[in-house]
Amino acid sequence: QDLLSRSGFTLTQPEGHHVSKTLSTAAIASFDRMIKNANQDGGSLNGCVVERTNITGTTHRFNNLGKGMAHQRVTQTDVTPMNLVHSNQTANLVGWIAAEYTDVFDMVGTNVSEREGIAVAIAKAIGRRRDQMIIDALEAASTSLTVAVSIGGANTDLNPAKLRRTQRLLGNTGADFEEQGGVSYIGSWIGRENMLAQEEVTSHDYNTLRLLSTGQLTSWLGMEYKWIAARQEGGLSLSGSDRTSFAFTKQAAGIASSMEPKAMVDWIPHKTSWLAQMGFVGGATHIDAESIVELTTEEAA
Repeated sequence: QDLLSRSGFTLTQPEGHHVSKTLSTAAIASFDRMIKNANQDGGSLNGCVVERTNITGTTHRFNNLGKGMAHQRVTQTDVTPMNLVHSNQTANLVGWIAAEYTDVFDMVGTNVSEREGIAVAIAKAIGRRRDQMIIDALEAASTSLTVAVSIGGANTDLNPAKLRRTQRLLGNTGADFEEQGGVSYIGSWIGRENMLAQEEVTSHDYNTLRLLSTGQLTSWLGMEYKWIAARQEGGLSLSGSDRTSFAFTKQAAGIASSMEPKAMVDWIPHKTSWLAQMGFVGGATHIDAESIVELTTEEAA
């Protein structure tokens, strides 16, 4: 500052800014709590797949044990082993970050709501990226269990017939839905709109749930529903008017992380701003492709 004065310049601080750029630990802790609270709702697919944390290294293998068959016992002969097939799928862990420059941390006492807004935006960006990892893993599985767009009518959107076929395909593999953590379906909001137009879904003659009065369709036909919005991250694939969606058991896919979402706040002098950010290192993969059903629906805009 003395050097600036001798050179004829005056150093001023913008109104409301502190001279010191040292951020209190209380402010950082407050922001960290905001991010963690927001992150709980930032992603739609939390708890839908196997989750592994505190991974060491850049990869994690999810193991899968195949089916066995009993053989008839023949007296005084060697038993025939089932020869269970062991397989694994590897998740490659990649780092992601959501960051924003801001000066609201200079006004810690008066900008709690703005800091909370930044925390929510950062946390939800990480949550959506985490969702996209899972969606991409399901798509990469290339399952043989598919429901065509023609089920329930030629070139039709999501409908009860498609979901009944989904149940049949999964059930026919011998999957124990309860043992495998239940079945989740992830689809688009356009598909949801079409489902709520189906009498079989909303009529009390078929269903005791008051879906139209609550506006919710979170559970039906033994599946939990997650509706994915249009997202910059990619969301569910759309080719022309054909939407790809998925139904799967919890054991069908997994996500692993070596660093859980972590909040950081740093002063960046050459930007004269604080850098608020959240980092995450993780990766997802399918574990059992035959526990995933891929549906194709025709969406009208």
